[in-house]
Amino acid sequence: MERSTFVYDGDCAFCTRCAEFIERRIPTGATVLPWQFADLDRLGLTEAECEEAVQWVGADGHRAAGPDAIAALLAGSGRLWRVAGAGLRFPPVRAAAWPVYRWVARNRHRMPGGTAACSLPQETRDRLYGPSAG
Repeated sequence: MERSTFVYDGDCAFCTRCAEFIERRIPTGATVLPWQFADLDRLGLTEAECEEAVQWVGADGHRAAGPDAIAALLAGSGRLWRVAGAGLRFPPVRAAAWPVYRWVARNRHRMPGGTAACSLPQETRDRLYGPSAG
């Protein structure tokens, strides 16, 4: 793979806002795209993995999920962002980051920019709004 890829849930308004922030503010050479429009087979990802957490697939094939994916994205960014990424990899911070990430993921429909659709499993979204494009 020629570029690293950061994959998020494009059906979630909160996740989309976060991805837009990344694209506007974080200088990264990675492709940032919703899993619904990603070639998951090529990336070696499943819908279940993408529903569970954001995903990182490095150009070198390295994969990570959740806060580890965010740390990987930040590691290839500008100097200040690299420091934040290194902080996320620091063992005590990493240990705390996963429970916080899971809490945010479960409550993303309540986060700024979130909508009720953010709380629905993909199967339910497909039934209500039609199948995803992925």
